[in-house]
Amino acid sequence: MSMARRCGSTAVAIFIGLGLAGCTRTPERVLTFSGSLVGREGDVIRRQLERFQRENPSITVALRATPDAADQRHQLYVQWLNGRATDPDILQLDVVWTPEFAAAGWIQSLDRFHPLSDDFFESAVAANRWNGTLYALPWFIDVGMLYWRTDLLPHAPRDLDELSILARRAAEQAHLPFGFVWQGARYEGLVTVFLEHLGAFNGRILDDDGRVVVDSEAAVNALTSMRDMIYVDGTTPEAVLTWQEEQVRFAFQNGQAAMMRNWPYAYSLLQDSSRSKVADRFAVASLPAGPGGKPTAALGGSELAINAFSEQPEAAYLLIDYLLQPTQMIERARIAGQFPPRATLYDSTALADALEIPPAAARQIIERAVPRPVTPVYSELSQILQVSLHRALTRQQDPRQALQDAAGSMRRLLAKANLAPPP
Repeated sequence: MSMARRCGSTAVAIFIGLGLAGCTRTPERVLTFSGSLVGREGDVIRRQLERFQRENPSITVALRATPDAADQRHQLYVQWLNGRATDPDILQLDVVWTPEFAAAGWIQSLDRFHPLSDDFFESAVAANRWNGTLYALPWFIDVGMLYWRTDLLPHAPRDLDELSILARRAAEQAHLPFGFVWQGARYEGLVTVFLEHLGAFNGRILDDDGRVVVDSEAAVNALTSMRDMIYVDGTTPEAVLTWQEEQVRFAFQNGQAAMMRNWPYAYSLLQDSSRSKVADRFAVASLPAGPGGKPTAALGGSELAINAFSEQPEAAYLLIDYLLQPTQMIERARIAGQFPPRATLYDSTALADALEIPPAAARQIIERAVPRPVTPVYSELSQILQVSLHRALTRQQDPRQALQDAAGSMRRLLAKANLAPPP
């Protein structure tokens, strides 16, 4: 991109540092970085970019504002990259976007930079590979968690049967309206809840060869278990079928539920005693195992990738590498409460001082995390699955039939996209 064109983009970019006042001074290089600039996330990225520029005075970094809502940011990225825009140079991706953008030719392979990824959690790196090539690196990790009331329950549930028993018993004894609450509305959050129940029964959505296995017996048992929590056991209220993260958090935060499934962002909010009735009275774990399965947590988070059309990929990788160093990750944990993807940091006192959640508890859950299917058409697969899951949970369809319908549609989609594995 020409320098004149970069200066012309200042209407939609926020420039960091003093070296670019009205484009009257021309730095050697201008990098554009796109991602979330809201709240504490915005505070920490601005602080770190300012430090990067002091250490690399030949580079000025411009923050390219994007919507904070993931679907809107995705739409904007697709618009830019379809038009082969040369900036932003660096993209903040949701963890499920990497294979889509890689297959479309929109982001560059990072293998030529030989990133040292051995220190990163394996599941986080695996989510960023497509056809054996690494296209992005994890910036921070999000992971599904089971929150449970330590004042009402003797310990975290050891399996799904015990979860139901303990949740019902606690609700009855403490006169709570709800036992266990989770995200049951028809949206992406429902897929992540289902993914965790799938792992509990040793099921998967796609197998290692990319074949659809979401209609397996394990998957039917997982979805049946979720449905029965609502209509048979009475562990979960039917209201969750319209709830997303915040409705679930409010129920738990207001002391109305013994357990909830949510993401790490809720932890610090629940510890605010001025707003929360459960401050200092809860702990976290992963969703426990069911028959034949294992404790499982859905992997979320953000990744950093380089625009395939960037004219300065070396400088872009220099910034990515800087942002992924332990010092920056510890600072991000302290300011924004986000989990680092480097496993060794969870043994450090620095992270223990930075996070409200005990690092050992966080690490145990992260080590049980599984990514959603790593495929370029994940968004389409998820839409199919959301419909079928919700039909089963609202008793419009039997779980087996709902998953068979979903599997059929998913197989046709993969075949149409030339992604179906050989028989």
